[in-house]
Amino acid sequence: MSDIIRLEDISVAFDGEIILDKLNLNIRDKEFVTLLGPSGCGKTTTLRIIGGFQRQDSGNVFFDNQLINDIPPYKRNVNTVFQKYALFPHLNVYENIAFGLNIKKVPKSEIAPLVDEMLALVNLRGFGNRNIQSLSGGQQQRVAIARALINKPHVLLLDEPLGALDLKLRKEMQIELKNMQIKTGITFIYVTHDQEEALTMSDTVVVMNKGIIQQIGTPQDIYNEPTNSFVADFIGESNIIPGTMVKDLVVDFCGHRFDCVDKGFGENVPVEIVVRPEDVKVTEPKDGQLTGKVESSIFKGVHYEMVVEEDNTHFKWIIQSTQTAQPGETIGMLLYPSDIHIMKGESKDA
Repeated sequence: MSDIIRLEDISVAFDGEIILDKLNLNIRDKEFVTLLGPSGCGKTTTLRIIGGFQRQDSGNVFFDNQLINDIPPYKRNVNTVFQKYALFPHLNVYENIAFGLNIKKVPKSEIAPLVDEMLALVNLRGFGNRNIQSLSGGQQQRVAIARALINKPHVLLLDEPLGALDLKLRKEMQIELKNMQIKTGITFIYVTHDQEEALTMSDTVVVMNKGIIQQIGTPQDIYNEPTNSFVADFIGESNIIPGTMVKDLVVDFCGHRFDCVDKGFGENVPVEIVVRPEDVKVTEPKDGQLTGKVESSIFKGVHYEMVVEEDNTHFKWIIQSTQTAQPGETIGMLLYPSDIHIMKGESKDA
C-alpha cells in the first residue's frame, strides 16, 4: 500500500515547551492507524496538524505526495470525529448526517440514499427522524461518525471518540469501528491513551512519549517485541529485569542463565529483559528455573494475579496464571525461550 500522509520533521512548541520534536511519520492508505501515548505526548497535536486545525512551527505535511501546509481544513480530504461529537441539537439524525452534503448543495434525491447507506453502516436503521437529545451516547457517536463518513473523505481522524462511553459500550464500539474501516476502505487515524483500544482495532500502532515516536509496528510487534522500557511498561503490564546478554540466544538474569530467541546484541552486554506476566509458568519449586515467595494473590476473573518475590535478587514478579498459591508459599517459575524478550538497557523516559 502507498503512503497517503507523510509528516516530515514536524516540530511544535507551546510557551517554550516542546510538544512535537522533529516528528517523522508515514501513514499508509486504507489502514487503521492509532496514535497511542499518555496525556501530553503530542498525539492530539499530531492529529490536529494533519486536519489543518493547527499549524506546525516547522516541517511539512504531505497528502498523496502533495504539500498541504497552507491548505485550510475545509479543503483537505479529511474529516474529524471529536470526543465531544458536536452534533446539532436542532436537527434530527437524518439532518445531522446530511448536513455536509446540504452545504455542498448536493441534490436531495442523491442525499437520501447516501444517508440510508450511512444509517445502515452505523447500525441506526430507522433512527432518521429521531431527535438527537433522545439518543444514548453510543448512538450519538454513531451519528457523528456517519456525518463524517458520508462525505467520503480519504482519511477519517478520530480524537478519543470512545472516551465518554461506559466500558461495555466502549468495547462494542471498538469492534464496530474496525468493521466500519474495513467496509469503507477509508484510512482511520485514531488517537487514544487506552492500550486495549489500540491493540484491538489497529493495523499499525504509533507509540508516542514527550513528542517523540517510541515505536511503530503491528499490535503484535508492539506487545511482544517492545523496543524500549517505556513501550514495554506502557503497553500492558511487564516484568522488566536488568540482565546480561551473554551471547546470541543466551541471557543471564536473576542469577540464572536462560536460552532466548534474540541475537545481535553482542557478548556480555547489559540489557533489559521483558517478560509478560501471563508468560510465567507456575510450577513446583523443584521444577522452576527460579523460585520465589508469594506476597499476594488476587482473583481477576479469568486468572489470578500474583506478586512473587524472587529468592535470589528479590525482584518482585507479577504473574498472571490460572494457578495460584497462598501468600507465604514458595513457587517455581518456568520461562520458555520465546517468553523472554531482550531490549537495550535504557531509561523509561527514552
